[in-house]
Amino acid sequence: MSTSLAWDERYGAGEWLFGDRPNDYLRAQSWRFPARGEALALGDGEGRNGTFLAGCGLDTLSVDWSPVAVARAAELARARGVPLRTAVADLARWDWPEARFDVIAWIFLHLPPEDRAAVAAGTVRALRPGGLLVLEGFSPAQSGRRSGGPREPALLWTRAAAEDAFGALTLLECTEGTVKLDEGPKHQGEAEVLRGVWRVA
Repeated sequence: MSTSLAWDERYGAGEWLFGDRPNDYLRAQSWRFPARGEALALGDGEGRNGTFLAGCGLDTLSVDWSPVAVARAAELARARGVPLRTAVADLARWDWPEARFDVIAWIFLHLPPEDRAAVAAGTVRALRPGGLLVLEGFSPAQSGRRSGGPREPALLWTRAAAEDAFGALTLLECTEGTVKLDEGPKHQGEAEVLRGVWRVA
């Protein structure tokens, strides 16, 4: 199992592990975002998605458990000229706010089932009425591919896992299939993913 120290070492190597551009699926869903509001980027690493949300005019909080990554996220936001709030936290043990966010981005954040359940419960609690959750993660079909993702099957996303995690929300779309990733050196090539958007009724 990865630790925050292991991720500190990876992020400290100097390159943007997953690139400095936003995730394609998150960007494609931006038409759904409100013109104003608050956003949360979960496990945001070096800040590519949080910075994008901030650039959409949303008051954005970028959270990751690696202090090195969070420092790089702040650096990226400064370079892009957008305001971005950052926090170092283990999301499975974070003090989640109530009904605060209009958009939550859960992009390639892979957690053990117990932690995933805790973070999913926090996510549902933290969304305002009408708030959106945008999710992309590797699916079990990714096994054996070299385009990224965890090796442990329990960390991968299935539709059943997503339905279990977010059953309290209204499903707007959910798909599984092959995409081509071009997100820095760690996400390159064809990949098998699950994508979905949910909304608080």
